[in-house]
Amino acid sequence: MDLAFTCSLAVLALIVEAYAGYSQALYRLFGHPVTWIGRLISLLDRFLNHESEAAEARRVAGIAALALTLAAAVGVSAFVGTLLPEGLIGTIGLALLSSTLLAQRSLAQHVGAVAAALERGLAEGRQAVAEIVGRDPAALDEAGVVRAAIESLAENFSDGVVAPAFWIALFGLSGGAAYKAANTADSMIGHRTPRHADFGWAAARFDDFVNLPASRLAAAFLCLAAFILPGASGTGAVRTTRRDARRHRSPNAGWPEAAMAGALGLKLAGPRIYGGVMVDDAYMGEGRSEATASDIRRGLRLYRLACALQILAYGLLAVLLIVPG
Repeated sequence: MDLAFTCSLAVLALIVEAYAGYSQALYRLFGHPVTWIGRLISLLDRFLNHESEAAEARRVAGIAALALTLAAAVGVSAFVGTLLPEGLIGTIGLALLSSTLLAQRSLAQHVGAVAAALERGLAEGRQAVAEIVGRDPAALDEAGVVRAAIESLAENFSDGVVAPAFWIALFGLSGGAAYKAANTADSMIGHRTPRHADFGWAAARFDDFVNLPASRLAAAFLCLAAFILPGASGTGAVRTTRRDARRHRSPNAGWPEAAMAGALGLKLAGPRIYGGVMVDDAYMGEGRSEATASDIRRGLRLYRLACALQILAYGLLAVLLIVPG
């Protein structure tokens, strides 16, 4: 499987997912790859993570759990790939399967729902944003709901769209499946809680590593989109990314958040409340803190353009690799 093919596969998967998404009928019938991976991680957490054991033993168990999860994702996806016929039909099948690992459409729907709910009232806005962020919604005013939605849009553009597309473009369906397995493991066990601080250490570190290239790419796509989109600031996006991205407590989330903040002229991130605990973080951007639902819609327009630029980038790369020098 050469790079021209896998880049083409990423383009097809992105287009399919952007227009069709993953239907609720399929979800009700079969679940979703993330839910299948999640069940495996839950089982491994139950059988390998023993709180009576020493920290070192629990780290080793966590490494084993991550390795088993990755092996299962790669093995199953590779096996399914062998069942598909060669040629156009097989390529379409791979693209359909790869599209399930992407979240362009669902992300836009969930973030757009926050804007619509907020326009009906603060209580509904808080309820809608609680579906996509982990912070305490009761502590958020209208501007806080907006900033939380836009931050989620920026961060999930990186790890829900750009990252799986990047690994599909490099290694095909198996690359995307391995990334999704790592990302799901981090979201489930990569927390600094008494149960998962040691067992989830490998999952958290590995997720940081595999998201490094995608977070920078996501910021680049957002910056480029900001130069094109009327009302957005490309220079602001670049300046804010260069200045603020590395100040974020996450090694990756700061890149797309800073780009989004600079593009929209907003101040994002900063101190936030999770589970009643204040988490101190640096601000991304130096613009307005008082944001409204219209800023969410501006962010969605920037996001959609950045998604289109990503498709164009992989398409051009595939053409360059196919056409002889």
